[in-house]
Amino acid sequence: MEQRISLTTLGVRDMGRAVAFYEALGWRRAEAPEGMAVFDLIGQALALYPLEDLARDMGLAPEALGAGAASYAYNVQEKSEVAEVLEAAREAGAEVLKEAEDTFWGGRGGYFADPDGHVWEVAWNPFSPLREDGAFRWGGYAPSGEAG
Repeated sequence: MEQRISLTTLGVRDMGRAVAFYEALGWRRAEAPEGMAVFDLIGQALALYPLEDLARDMGLAPEALGAGAASYAYNVQEKSEVAEVLEAAREAGAEVLKEAEDTFWGGRGGYFADPDGHVWEVAWNPFSPLREDGAFRWGGYAPSGEAG
């Protein structure tokens, strides 16, 4: 198995509400089968799928899926962008769990939960600068776009 994630699927209770939230953040949908929404990202995609259908696909009851102890990170180019993204998420309907603040490791971050409770970290990491197109690599990219 190669080391990668191609698609992350979030189970949602209300597709219309979930799609409206991500579109309010400025994300654009890709063409997808009826009953799901997909947003192409840099090198992967995020799908929204009805929670009941996701559970059925897994052969589980919806309550067996739980909330999960995970977060999805959205890294930004500039330190000041952390607060800006958190505010945009709040305006789109997110609950801000932690306002932007400097971190113990030298960056800046905060957290929000989307309308279904999926937790997103917004972070600026001076040790992993993003590529010009926003791509993330642990340890960052050198100015030429190669690993730093």
